[in-house]
Amino acid sequence: MVTLDEFNGMAGDRLRPALLECCDVPDWVDALLDARPFPDFAELLATADRIAEKFTPGDVDRAIAAHPRIGERREGDGNGAAWSRQEQSGVAADVETAAALYSANRLYEKRFGRVFLICATGLTSAEILGAVLLRLGNDEPTEAAVVATELRKIALLRLGKVIHA
Repeated sequence: MVTLDEFNGMAGDRLRPALLECCDVPDWVDALLDARPFPDFAELLATADRIAEKFTPGDVDRAIAAHPRIGERREGDGNGAAWSRQEQSGVAADVETAAALYSANRLYEKRFGRVFLICATGLTSAEILGAVLLRLGNDEPTEAAVVATELRKIALLRLGKVIHA
């Protein structure tokens, strides 16, 4: 974790790995680094969100590849793996819920060709399951927009873990 002043002054190559853990979209990272310095944390988040609004479908696909399925834990010791486990901490491990999430994930993947992505922080298993079942009814353009929004939420949440406001 770094302060905003450190973020503003630190070499980009030192920040890049942490920012890619927030969201694995190199153009987003580059644009965020190029936009420095930020007068305050709120402006940093607002800028990061504006940049993320321009994610291409390819950007979203790349970033999603770094996320595990809901109910599965990302292995590893890095920040991204730890954040993922923390973000999914509300996902219950009971057999019935795990089976329902597994099934819903597979249906979603078959329908849309990608893993189900949701900003799971603070959500219960029932809320997540409800969201995946609801989103199965979306058409592709609607779901692509929802996924991009969820990815932006995750990126901003994680950015807040990198920068100590």
